[in-house]
Amino acid sequence: MSGAGGPVERPYVLLSCAMSVDGYIDDSTPERLLLSGDEDFDRVDEVRAGCDAILVGAGTVRRDDPRLLVRSPQRRRARVARGLPACPAKVTLTATGDLDPAGRFFTAGDAEKIVYAASGAVEKLAARLGTAAEVIDAGDPVDLRRVLRDLAGRGIGRLMVEGGGAVHTRFLREDLADELQLAVAPFLVGDPAAPRFVRGGPFPQGPGRRMELAEARPLGDVVLLRYLIRPDGAPRPGGGR
Repeated sequence: MSGAGGPVERPYVLLSCAMSVDGYIDDSTPERLLLSGDEDFDRVDEVRAGCDAILVGAGTVRRDDPRLLVRSPQRRRARVARGLPACPAKVTLTATGDLDPAGRFFTAGDAEKIVYAASGAVEKLAARLGTAAEVIDAGDPVDLRRVLRDLAGRGIGRLMVEGGGAVHTRFLREDLADELQLAVAPFLVGDPAAPRFVRGGPFPQGPGRRMELAEARPLGDVVLLRYLIRPDGAPRPGGGR
C-alpha cells in the first residue's frame, strides 16, 4: 500500500468500533457505556476468530482491562484445526510504558502478547513485564509503519484494530487502514467530555476519496456499516472480504 511515508509491507488492517449515532464511543461516567448487544458481540467474536492479531492502545488496556480472546469454543477449535493458535496474538502500543503485567491483556489466554513501545520506555517496560509479553522498540514516537512491518515479518496477515479513538485516528490519518467496521447504536450521547470515534483530521479518506460501502446489516437494534478503504491507484493487501 502507498501512504504518506511510501510503500509499506504490512498486514490487511481492519478497524472495528462501536459508537452512538452522534459518534461517541463512551460517555464520561466511570462505568463503561455498552453500545452493542449480544448479536454484535457475537459478530465481533467471529471477526476476531478470522484475524491473526488484535491491536488496542495502551489507554484501552488500562481503562477497559480487556481479555481480547475468541469467546466461542467452536471458533477456537476451528482455528486449532487449521493449525492456528486458539486465539489471535494480542498487540498494544505505548508511549510511556505504563502497563500492568497483572492486567488481563497479559494474563488471559495463551496467545502471543506483543508490546510496541516508544524507544525511551523499552528497557524499563521489558523489565517490568518479564515473560508476560515481548517488548519491541517502535521508535520515538511510536511509528505505525514500523509496527506493521514487524507484524508482517511475524506472519500477521490480517490485523484487527479495536481502538481506542486515538489509535483509530492515527491509522486513518496515516492511511494505514483497509477496512472500517462501525456498529452504530440507536441513541445519542451528546457529552462534550466523552471520547469520540475519531479525534480530528485531516484525513485522506475525505469527500474526495469516498469509502466503498460493502455491507449494511441490522444486528438487533444496532446497525453494522462495513466500509472498504481503497487508496487511489493502490490495491488493498490480501485478506479483504
